[in-house]
This record gives sequence, C-alpha cells and structure tokens, in this order.
Amino acid sequence: MIDRTAVRNNANYLRNVRPIDPEEIAEYIEGTPHPAVVRETLREEAFDLRLREREDGAFVPVEESPVDPPGWAPEALPEAYAFAVEDLLVREYGANWHRGESGDELRERVRRLKTDYLYENEVEYDRVAALGYAIYHLPAYYATVGYVLDDLTENGLLDRTLRVLDVGAGVGGPALGLHDYLPDDAVVDYHAVEPSAATDVLDRLLEETGRNFRTTVHEATAEAFLGLDEGEEADPATDDPFDLVLFGNVLSELADPVAVADAALDALAPDGSLVAFAPADRNTAIGLRRVEREVVASGGDPGRDAEIYSPALRLWPDAIPSDPGWSFDVAADLAVPPFQRRLDEATARGETDEPGEFVNVDVQFAYSILRRDGTRRVDVEASAERCARMAESERHVTDRVNLLAVKLSHDLSEGDNALYRVGDGSQATDHYLVCTRETALNRDLREAGYGSVVFVENGLVLWNEDEGAYNVVVDDETVVDLVAP
Repeated sequence: MIDRTAVRNNANYLRNVRPIDPEEIAEYIEGTPHPAVVRETLREEAFDLRLREREDGAFVPVEESPVDPPGWAPEALPEAYAFAVEDLLVREYGANWHRGESGDELRERVRRLKTDYLYENEVEYDRVAALGYAIYHLPAYYATVGYVLDDLTENGLLDRTLRVLDVGAGVGGPALGLHDYLPDDAVVDYHAVEPSAATDVLDRLLEETGRNFRTTVHEATAEAFLGLDEGEEADPATDDPFDLVLFGNVLSELADPVAVADAALDALAPDGSLVAFAPADRNTAIGLRRVEREVVASGGDPGRDAEIYSPALRLWPDAIPSDPGWSFDVAADLAVPPFQRRLDEATARGETDEPGEFVNVDVQFAYSILRRDGTRRVDVEASAERCARMAESERHVTDRVNLLAVKLSHDLSEGDNALYRVGDGSQATDHYLVCTRETALNRDLREAGYGSVVFVENGLVLWNEDEGAYNVVVDDETVVDLVAP
C-alpha cells in the first residue's frame, strides 16, 4: 500500500518548482514504490491536486483561469467516434452490419425509438436499441452540449477542473461533446449514471477520451444513485459536490423528473450549474420547461433554491410564466456520418419513398441552465415605468407598447414576415414579434441571437385568433435595441 499522503505532499512541493516526475517522487516515498504505482496514484489524486498529466507522463498544475469559449461549431462527428460506433457494429454483426437481417433489425429499432419519443412511450434500451440510438442520435447530441455550455463559458463559469455528473448518460453523446469542448489542459472527474445496456456502447466510446478525462460509469438508475429509492442511500460518489450536472435528453424518460432534478441540485456545488437539454419537438421541449418551472424558486415556495441562468430568463422578478414554453435553439447541421449513410442507403424503398429516414444531423434543441447562486447569464430586469408586462397584453390589444423580451426562437416564418417567439417571464400565452418592415432602427431583432434580450419600443399588440397567441408587430414605427446579446 503506497503512502498517499507522502505522494500528495511531494507533489504539492514540486508543483511550484518543476514538472512532477513519478520516478522522482518514488525516490522520496518509503519503500521506493514502482514509478507506475506512483503515476497511478497521481492520476487518482490529480483532480484534488489540480494537476494534469502531460503526454510525456509528467504532471503540471492546472491553470487557475476559467475555460474560454472555444468557438464551438463542429461540422461533423469526429472520425474517432464514428470509427468506434462502426467498430461496435462490426463486432456485433460483421462487416455487412447494415445489410440483411441485422440492417433490418437496426432500422426497426430506430423507427421504434423515433415513434416512442414522438408519442412519449416508455423507452427500453437493450443492446440492439442502444446501437440504434448511437447510430441515429449520437452526432446531434454530441454537438448540442457544446452550444449549451457556451452560455456558461461566455461568463467564465466553467473551471478547468470539473467534477461532472451525467444523469442518464446513454451512449455518450454529451460526454464526448464535453470532452472535446474543454481545453486540453482541463482535468475532469466524470461520473456517468446509466442503468441500461447502453453502458456497453458508452464504455467503448469513453475509451476515446484523453488521460485527464477520468471516467466512472455507475450502472444504476438516477433515483438509486441520488438516494431517492425508498430504503436506498445515495451513492458515495455524491458525497463530494458536482460542478456540472448534465441531463442530456433524459428528463422525458424519468418517472418523476422534478424529484430527480431536485435531488441533483442538492448534489451540486454552490457555484455549479445544472444543464438540461432535450430534442426540439413539442412534447420534450415543453416537458423540459415544465421541469424547469417546478424546480425554480418562486415567491410562494421558499423551499426552492435554484434560479434560471439561461435562456428563459424571468425579466420581472415577481412573475412566473405559465405559457406552454415551447422554445428551442437551432445550430448548423452536421455532415452525415458514414454509419448513418450506410444504414440509410441499404434500406429497401418503394418508388415514392424518399431517402434520409435514418439520417439525423439536425442540431435543434431546447435547454435550461439552473444555478443555486442566483447568477444569471445577463443581469437585466424590466421596469414598470418603461415596459408593459406580457401577462397584461390583453389590455393592450391594438395599442403600441414597449416591451423587454428574451428572443426564444430563430425565424419561424416560411419566407413571409419574420416571426420570433419571445418571453419576459410573465407570459401566460404565447407571444411573437412579427417584423412586417425591417429598418435600420429595428434590425437588431433579426441580428440578435437565441436567448438575447431586446428592448422593443412602440410595438403594436394584436391578438391572433387562429394561433391563440399575441403578435407584436414590428414595423417602420418600431425601434428594437439589443440590450444583452
């Protein structure tokens, strides 16, 4: 048994002198342990010591500065991950995995997964389903997590040492995206919670991560891991708080997502972030927003201790939204990965069937970031002296008003007047800004990104009976200013 205290003490002494060489430390430890044992001990202690392992095997301190935005804009699932997926498929079915009975079986499972998500059916993941999930969902989920994390790094809120809990890790899309999003000098203590056969795929894909991305897979349900099951205690891994808790496309699959999210918040460090995202379809996106609203603090429920960091900011501190909340972001499509192309091209089709049934490279997602320290992405609030509340739009129909709004969609029109979903945290009904005439004074509406805050001056409020929503017309009499990007 190696003297861990001695290893730590020597590492702490040398960290400010020179790179830490396991062979050198071995000479100072009683019994002169093998350098390989010292190296493994340093790896296990690296997170607490804020040390990272270099390619040459030496250890050096992690920079104190937070993670900078990396300019995340992946064009494709990296080749190493695509190869790993195909490696699993070849191991399971052989080189022609996409043809014959195996191809038919995989296509049937992908179809079933898509149907279950659409109709909110319970999803069961055996090995075949896990492989189908990896084929169809891995690329987009890989890309999604980085776009969401941009909201944190723009304010310097991701440290270079991160303890991460990935609830319902699935086949590893969020894990791989997080790994590639972070700089090479980051050190991550990553814990995946996944009870299904997806762990076989997850384990293989995690083999592609670097030496400073230390992974542990807990084959347990989220409820058991967090101590929510009756008679069960939380996993000892929850004893130390997590800096980042991920719910990647899993909240809709939990029996009680609010209880699990509440428990995850309890496992979060005081300055940590809970990051949840979901597919952009109506059911899962609204479901995510419903969970967000249940776990966020409100004036009548002092027991809640989370605040919305982004994107659906509440600009009126005393208000709570009650609209459906269907909101999602859109990023650039990815290139079609080889395994999707192979499965799709081998599909038997009729004369009128279109290709692409098994191609999924759209990056569209709903998301929510919650924090316990009250920090918000932008510190902006509405003022009754300057703005109307969206909750009171009924009284302003046919009037021109000023609004402070969060832009919660890209252009939803089909080539006509530009249409953007907006909210201010008070709305009980869907609200849209409709630009009927763009001018230099309202161009900020189009140029503002998803989650930006804009001030709308002199917008015309109308009721859209067909859609059951309020349209606020932005025309040549309206000024739109970008308040916070």
